[in-house]
Formats: sequence, structure tokens, C-alpha cells
Amino acid sequence: NIRKDAAEILDELVRIMRDNPTLEIELGSHTDSRGSDIYNLDLSQRRAKSVVNYLVNRGISRDRLRAKGYGETQLLNRCKNGVKCSAQQHQMNRRTEFKVIKY
Repeated sequence: NIRKDAAEILDELVRIMRDNPTLEIELGSHTDSRGSDIYNLDLSQRRAKSVVNYLVNRGISRDRLRAKGYGETQLLNRCKNGVKCSAQQHQMNRRTEFKVIKY
């Protein structure tokens, strides 16, 4: 499921990609450290694919998109396995980032 706040950002990405027809991007999804490493890697890959599907459903060619799940390998804070963190701190690590592959 794509949250409403995320959909607004993705809709802006659709506009940017329509305005730049040669643009290719990687959608890299990340998780927090809760759950097993293997589960989080799979979860992040599914999240990245969901974002790709969202963009494809809005007319962006799948050939211009790469889905990559990073799991909990690129945390933004200290909230790794075994470290107690607040829900807000864990939320910081659950994200999808866009990286330009080709312009």
C-alpha cells in the first residue's frame, strides 16, 4: 500500500519523468531493523516493486525503473539490531529513495 503522503511525492516524480523522457531511476527501498535480516531484505524488495508498479500504473515505462531492496543495510540512525529505539526513530529508516541512473 502506498500512503497518501507518499503518493503525493510519487505523483510529482511521475510529472518529472514525463517531462524528462530519457530519465531512468532506481527506486531503493529500506526497512527498519525490526524483523530478521532476510525478512527485511524481502520486504524492502516488495516495497520497491510496489513503487515501480505505482509509477507504471501512471504511465511510466517499466524499462525506465529499477526496483532495489536494501533491507536494513543502510540505516539512517543508530537503530540497528539489539538497540532500543522509539517508533519515530524506526520510521526514519523505512523509506524509498530515488537515484538517477541515466539522464
